[in-house]
Amino acid sequence: MTEVNVDVLILGAGSGGYACALRAAQLGLTVGLVEKGSLGGTCLHVGCIPTKALLHAAEVADSARDASKFGVTAALEGIDMAGVNAYKDGVVSRLFKGLTGLIKSRGITVIEGEGRLTGPRTVSVGDTAYTGKHLVLASGSYSRSLPGIEIDGKRIMSSEHALKLDRVPKSVIVLGGGVIGCEFASVWASFGAEVTIIEALPRLVAVEDEASSKALERAFRKRKIKFLTGTPFQSVKTTDSGVAVTVEGGDVIEAELMLVAVGRGPSTDGLGYEEQGITMERGFVITDERCRTGVEGVFAVGDIVPGLQLAHRGFQQGIFVAEEIAGLEPAPINEAGIPRVTYSHPEIASVGLDESQAREQYGDKVTTVTYDLGGNGKSQILQTAGFVKLVGLVDGPVLGVHMVGDRVGELIGEAQLIYNWEAHADDVAPLLHAHPTQNEALGEAHLALAGKPLHAHS
Repeated sequence: MTEVNVDVLILGAGSGGYACALRAAQLGLTVGLVEKGSLGGTCLHVGCIPTKALLHAAEVADSARDASKFGVTAALEGIDMAGVNAYKDGVVSRLFKGLTGLIKSRGITVIEGEGRLTGPRTVSVGDTAYTGKHLVLASGSYSRSLPGIEIDGKRIMSSEHALKLDRVPKSVIVLGGGVIGCEFASVWASFGAEVTIIEALPRLVAVEDEASSKALERAFRKRKIKFLTGTPFQSVKTTDSGVAVTVEGGDVIEAELMLVAVGRGPSTDGLGYEEQGITMERGFVITDERCRTGVEGVFAVGDIVPGLQLAHRGFQQGIFVAEEIAGLEPAPINEAGIPRVTYSHPEIASVGLDESQAREQYGDKVTTVTYDLGGNGKSQILQTAGFVKLVGLVDGPVLGVHMVGDRVGELIGEAQLIYNWEAHADDVAPLLHAHPTQNEALGEAHLALAGKPLHAHS
């Protein structure tokens, strides 16, 4: 067996793996990047990028449908899924080409094939063993299912199948009311399908502040997206016309197809992690705050580490590990400071603690303010409803920012700076926000939290 040695060996070229590779190479380290699929992983090929392309096409469809509201004569004649998919695939292709060129330009050795740990810091691919002075595990995640569900890619689909769908279904059941489920529900509703979401938890996007969940539910009702919360799934069977889903209580819901969107699991099975002494829990790799496993010189990043399964979290962890290996002593990542966005219509964006988390930690010292987007000029122009909700400490820093409304994901950059820099409302209130922008809503909310509301009610 041939042996190859590098400074940093990375298993997986998704967001966490390739970010680590790029930063490590930039810092003068030799890098080997093992990938069995395509560079960019889930996010680029079957996750963030293609789903957001579908969501933009959905926004265009809604704009055409509602054109008369703005005095524009237009008609939505239909959805050409071949055209939608060509647009989506074109975006992915251009980004993949750019990433491939970037990785090549940094002198990173890309190792194509399925890798498996065969030593503490050794990954074998075919007949070659690659050893790193440091090993970074970044093997990503897969679409979970539930017992009794057979995903066939035709009637019962994962998100990967849904991205390749060549038609708009007449009706669809979305099993799971988390981020992925709500985004696909939003797309299909905009494309003209009848959508029903089934969620076992008491509310949609249950990881968000309760006010954000309620706002999304109101918007979905208005859009005629049906949802059953607090309703566990029992079984599904295929029928002549599609699927029949039985939920707890015995009710049966029928549709043309079902999307299984019950979260993502860590891709660690059969990769030799446990055999090399790496501590695992329910398939996840356990690390400390510096992304270190219990094995000397072995790190883990991204979806295989318990926590938020977000591309930018993996990306940030990958950069952190590269800098840690290079001896730069980067500051540990504050998980609560990672921004979160659900790209449905309307969007939800948040960073920091929600109100219940804050009250659990700080009790009566917590104060909140909610600024309604009805008072924001640009939101009126866009015809979007929603709010900016701040959770803060009395005479203390802002603990969380929670926003609902079309395009509020674009505001999360300033919000995460406010949270991560532990800014007080008084620090933000004097800052100017261009008029008319939705960004002003963030400024108005901080003015209100500082006790000097301008357009908001005190």
